[in-house]
Amino acid sequence: MTLVEAAVENLHSARSAERAGAGRIELCASLVDGGTTPATDLIAAAKRQARIPVFVLVRPRAGGFVYSDAELDAMLRDIALARTLGADGIVTGALRTDHTVDTAKTAALVKAAKGLPVTFHRALDSTPDLAEALEQVIQCGASRVLTSGGAPNAMEGADAIAALIKQASARITIVAGGGVRDHNVRGLLDRTSASEVHSRMLDEEKMRKLVSLAAKPNRS
Repeated sequence: MTLVEAAVENLHSARSAERAGAGRIELCASLVDGGTTPATDLIAAAKRQARIPVFVLVRPRAGGFVYSDAELDAMLRDIALARTLGADGIVTGALRTDHTVDTAKTAALVKAAKGLPVTFHRALDSTPDLAEALEQVIQCGASRVLTSGGAPNAMEGADAIAALIKQASARITIVAGGGVRDHNVRGLLDRTSASEVHSRMLDEEKMRKLVSLAAKPNRS
């Protein structure tokens, strides 16, 4: 059975995702901008109400993944605060100006999580070499990588996702994400055998259908 992670930006969507059978929530603000760090009161409320794990996105702004030292400090504080509010995991990551993984900053973010699982988000898809970037993320101590295989969406990047899953072996979990919906999740899973997928929460009925389809065995 494939775990479905639902990206949400409010309590209504979080509750709907849980009712629909999602196995995990990625809590964000401003999903229209690709997601940013949610407010502390939203984190606290989501943790009080959700019965499934809540992973908190830590991203100080839209517009890229290259962060200044001041922005890194703010991210480290946000991770510490999310931990105190009961977050079950953190979603974050950083790149250098050449779009390679900023291993120093990413390792610092993972360290700040103090044992909470960390997902390196779709910044991976901006890197020039996905295979090399994956090895760097593993070295930084992340537990998961969210990726569309470097393509605009996961279906277009399915072959690359499959290659990353093979490369990762049991060292890290590859989460397939980017335009994953009820109408394409089966095709994506049959091509990649991903154990986890990520989908933005848009509609409870469609999310329930997506979860149901993801639960079916792969044909590959």
